Amino acid sequence: MVQPRRWILALGACCLLAATQRGTAAVPVMAVRAAVNNAVLTETALAGRIDQLIGDRLAAKKVTPAPVADDAEFLRRVYLDLIGRIPRASEVRDFLADKSPDKRRQVVDRLLDSPQFVAHFAATWQATILPSGNQQQQFANNGPFRAWMEIQIRNNVPYDQWVREVITAGVGSNNLAPLQPVPVVRGGFQQQASPIAFVQVNEFKPENMAASTSRIFLGVRLECAQCHNHPFAAWKRQQFWEFAAFFTGVQRGGPRRLVVVNGVARGEPQPPGGAFPRSIKIPMEDKVVDARFLDAGKPKWQDQVDSRVTLADWVTSPKNPYFAQTGANRLWAHFFGIGINDPVDDEPGDENEVSHPELLKDLTEQFVAHKFDLKYLIRSIIASKAYQRTSAKTHPSQTDPRLFSRMALKGLTPAQLFDSVMEATGYVERGQPQLRGGPFGVNPRVEFVNKFSSTDKRTETQMSILQALTLMNGKLISDVTSLERSNTLAAIADAPFMNNAQKVEALFLATLSRLPRPEESERLTSYVTNGGATGDSRAALADVFWALLNSSEFIFNH
Repeated sequence: MVQPRRWILALGACCLLAATQRGTAAVPVMAVRAAVNNAVLTETALAGRIDQLIGDRLAAKKVTPAPVADDAEFLRRVYLDLIGRIPRASEVRDFLADKSPDKRRQVVDRLLDSPQFVAHFAATWQATILPSGNQQQQFANNGPFRAWMEIQIRNNVPYDQWVREVITAGVGSNNLAPLQPVPVVRGGFQQQASPIAFVQVNEFKPENMAASTSRIFLGVRLECAQCHNHPFAAWKRQQFWEFAAFFTGVQRGGPRRLVVVNGVARGEPQPPGGAFPRSIKIPMEDKVVDARFLDAGKPKWQDQVDSRVTLADWVTSPKNPYFAQTGANRLWAHFFGIGINDPVDDEPGDENEVSHPELLKDLTEQFVAHKFDLKYLIRSIIASKAYQRTSAKTHPSQTDPRLFSRMALKGLTPAQLFDSVMEATGYVERGQPQLRGGPFGVNPRVEFVNKFSSTDKRTETQMSILQALTLMNGKLISDVTSLERSNTLAAIADAPFMNNAQKVEALFLATLSRLPRPEESERLTSYVTNGGATGDSRAALADVFWALLNSSEFIFNH
């Protein structure tokens, strides 16, 4: 069936992103220019502030903003962003039929309270915090860190509090065992919850932990200065090692102190009750430096307080010029595919210009004012008209994604793609009760995700030939689009109360989360009625299903 399916893929090209959009209005632009100074804004007020500042920039650039997306486009987008999968067909039908004026807010609240949101955002933050490609990564994926991260998201623990726990993971333990592990049950297995994987995947090395902490939580790529001074870089080698000195005590076998004998520095086991190590020798140099913050401030040490605790106090302080801004910018980039400061893990500069400085300032201030409440910031961003705009290009001026005149196309992450395929097809692998992932063993989800590279910049996603072939002709996709293995397809194909047009409509709702446009319905219904390339209407319906799953509209978040 390869040849017929190539033809139906071309036929399905009409399913690439909708050209006409309709729908209810988002939060109106508010006259909030005057007073954000020291004010604590509601979610609605901050959404209005977002739209006012973006609107001002669009007007200055003479850019015409795109209209608000229709309900179907909005629903699919918010499901993918908040819970990592497309909505079910029944959820789409219910939302489209709902006449409540605040139904968009209601669905956001419902998703934020769901276990799927907890799982998706825990996985999202884990992918940000733990280095990829490390030998410890497989252990961490379904291990204590994921369980611990889910607890933080489920309880809406303030961002600064759980970041502090990540930085200080293992403090107080001589063997870096988890601090106060919490037993949780995931996938039928009991396991411990702890952020200790942050130390493990950084191989217990001060330089690795310093580079990760500065990049992830402060938006500073300090590692560039690890080996030498770059003539155009803001950070120098000594500053890198001064920051790394905070992590000197992170060693297998417990804390260690730095001892200098005859000008030679070496690490020795930390004696009970001794002072914590707060210095480090710069490699290849006969020089020892003391721990110092990135703003050049000297720490105020306290007896018997680990260096990382002192560092965490500074990193997560509301007064830190990097911390809150980086957190707010990361969250913005999650929903828009691109940061206000982009790349998100590199500080602003001549080559990394902030697109909307005042907006980033306001988001940062409100994040702090609301005590680092991630859900507050999420609700505010989603309530904005900027987030709710269609991704369809409706005016020639809408070319620069950093102006946010329309929603950018974002490639699905490998996990989003797999989970959305499973949701659309209702596929269940025989003998694989843990299809979507379990703490042990390799399953179809792991195998699929490993074939698809993920990237921090979702607006520049590219698909390799292997990945394209996996979607077009791979065993998993062949199985999930077969009449014998797909619950969705079998139920639709065998429904006696549905005509072919209704069956095509049901496939659109299951895959693209919208109703087909008239021309799509007419063309594809005719294909099914005529039996496609084989004269079999059920096989033709399977071809349509396969084409929809392989369409650009399915593999992008838009």
